Amino acid sequence: MEQEHSITIESLGITVQTGSIAKQANGAVTISKGETEVFVAATAANSLRSPDQDFFPLTVEYREKFSAAGRFPGGYFKREGRPSEKEILTCRLCDRPLRPLFPKGFLNEVQVIGMLMSTDLVNEPDVLMVNGASFALMCSDIPWNGPIGCVRIAEIDGQFVVNPTNAEMFESVLDLIYVGNEKEMMMIEGSADQLSDERFIEALEFAHSAIQPIIAAQKELASKLGKTKKEFELHKVTDEVLAMCREFVGDKLGPAVFKEIKQEREAAVSALKDEAAEFVKEKVGEENFEKPQINMAFEVLQEEVYRQNILDSGKRVDGRGPADLRPLLCKTDMLKRVHGSALFQRGETQTVVVATLGTGKDSQELDGLTGGSKEKSFILHYNFPPYSVGETGRFGTPGRREIGHGALAERSLLPILPSEDEFPYSIRLVSEIMESNGSTSMASVCGGTLALMDAGVPITAPVAGISVGLVTETDGGAISKHVILTDILGAEDHFGDMDFKICGTREGITGFQLDLKIHGLPFEIAKEAIMRNRDARNAILDVMTEAKPSASEALKEHAPRIEQVQIDPEKIGALIGPGGKNIRRIQEITGAQIDINEDNSGKVLIFAAGGEAMRRAIEEVELVTAEIQVNKTYKGIVRSIKEFGAFVECLPGQEGLVHVSELADFRVEKVEDVCKLGDEILVKCIGVDDRGKVRLSRRAALAEAEGRPYEPKPKPEGGRGGDRGDRGGRGRGGDRGGRGRGRDDRGGRGRRDDRGDRGGEGGERQPEPASAE
Repeated sequence: MEQEHSITIESLGITVQTGSIAKQANGAVTISKGETEVFVAATAANSLRSPDQDFFPLTVEYREKFSAAGRFPGGYFKREGRPSEKEILTCRLCDRPLRPLFPKGFLNEVQVIGMLMSTDLVNEPDVLMVNGASFALMCSDIPWNGPIGCVRIAEIDGQFVVNPTNAEMFESVLDLIYVGNEKEMMMIEGSADQLSDERFIEALEFAHSAIQPIIAAQKELASKLGKTKKEFELHKVTDEVLAMCREFVGDKLGPAVFKEIKQEREAAVSALKDEAAEFVKEKVGEENFEKPQINMAFEVLQEEVYRQNILDSGKRVDGRGPADLRPLLCKTDMLKRVHGSALFQRGETQTVVVATLGTGKDSQELDGLTGGSKEKSFILHYNFPPYSVGETGRFGTPGRREIGHGALAERSLLPILPSEDEFPYSIRLVSEIMESNGSTSMASVCGGTLALMDAGVPITAPVAGISVGLVTETDGGAISKHVILTDILGAEDHFGDMDFKICGTREGITGFQLDLKIHGLPFEIAKEAIMRNRDARNAILDVMTEAKPSASEALKEHAPRIEQVQIDPEKIGALIGPGGKNIRRIQEITGAQIDINEDNSGKVLIFAAGGEAMRRAIEEVELVTAEIQVNKTYKGIVRSIKEFGAFVECLPGQEGLVHVSELADFRVEKVEDVCKLGDEILVKCIGVDDRGKVRLSRRAALAEAEGRPYEPKPKPEGGRGGDRGDRGGRGRGGDRGGRGRGRDDRGGRGRRDDRGDRGGEGGERQPEPASAE
């Protein structure tokens, strides 16, 4: 969309425009790369939601419109519904680096809303959304300490690539989304295929250089617009109330904060807060008393206690040192009927993870609106119920936080899963958080690894994850002192400056996510945190491998079994049958599920719950796809009777001729004297000519059954008999085309759009001759 003001970042192929669209918003831009275009608007409320408000209500929304891809939404209403998982993850991706850059005390509601307006199916819009949000805020009058820049980094053939296309991402061993300001990093997230820590640091440094043109372009566009930032009232605790609360709590806050058990700690601080509120109310009078002021005062006081003890003495509230892990507990085989289960506990953080194995049809389909993946066969769901923190609350559908934590754990485990050729199951993990006091997503990774191993999934290596935190002291705006914390508690996350989660094997990193509460993380501190995380991960892996040294050798009793059968690709149509008739019949009579690969390779996967069902299904598939073989005996069905003999179906769709002379050892006057239409008779294949016509003999089959020799009769010279034309061929049809699944990998590299022809019933039957030979 053409607008009044425009700027292009030539090195990245990104164009940003503003000034003509959505002019009533505080700031609005369109940002495009290729033919993918995203609209972003930023708007701030002029007043607080309520007088009692003591938090900053920032809302980031992102929606992908089906019209952007020239498609109709599915469903009855043909309208976009609730946000997809991808849209929610994009919202979180954008929210996390924006939030810490708003002024402290700014509590007016801010909405940042983005819409995908056009997609070329080549360039992903998530990076554009983050950059568009920064451009919109920079071009607005909303107070914000930006700008920030965002890029995606891939590593292909040993080279880093900035903002790769969807096709290029299939070849990459790294998916890094990096957000930073002019000098320091702000937020990262992504996954890697066991990337070394040293190479990971190189990728971060490369990404930081790549965002500089984006930041320069924002400054240039904002300067061109010249919009002055609006003055908003900042809501902070007053010096008077803070002094009264400090006077009342005195030395009582320290013992309350340093209680060993989380619930006792929270109860003690809450009681002290209530007492302080009564004290302040008496001092200022009820008409001047404001409860939010007490809440803000206690935030300041608790932050001081937490941070100063760590900075001055290295003392944490639970008694640990900065580099100490909490006690670990690992158990597997927790639930007997499920396919795999594990418990992982780290201090007061506990999860039970359940693994379920399914068939190819259990994989999750994706709309693929912007290109990329069309389905995925590995899913991890994360549930965070209110009882895990000793509270009551909403229980039901997952919130944004749960979806985000599940996605982090999922992408961290994906690199160590076997290929679908090696282990052709769909896999679902469900992490049920039982207790929470910091880094439940990392507990889900550890528990997920154990559950996979318990289920017998042949993973390439176990993965562990841990979060490291940071407490800093500044002097003149620069960090003068810092302490890195291993395995942070919930309160240390809240009152600290950083939550840096990294997952990996002993060989390298598989997943990561960084969130900050300060305006940037210096690279030297980041490098120190990465190395600290590696040491903690390896310590956790020691405990995990002691509890479960390797994956179970066999699947659990109640897990589905799978067998792979290779058939002639030309027989795929015969296996499917007209309208899927044959494959449905086999599934109904055996209870097994049959999947045919979509790559026309002839690979057939059979899933069954029991051995008998599997045996029967394999037999049925082989019957449908086999060919009539010479000297083999069959129990066939008489499908047609002629004067010269009977046509018998030996295998589904495959018939041969039993000449009247081969029906019995005596002279047969009429075929109906021996067999009738629909009868089951025993026949033996005695020959196949060069045109594929099959000759069958009931005499030979009976002789074989009775243990006597079979003597072929001389072919009659005329009259009755003779092979009647082309009906007795091996098959009833020609090339039936193809079908199949054809996923490239578990990360959902995609159901192919160019699916093979499913084929019809086959070629046409040749006309029969008018008379016998």
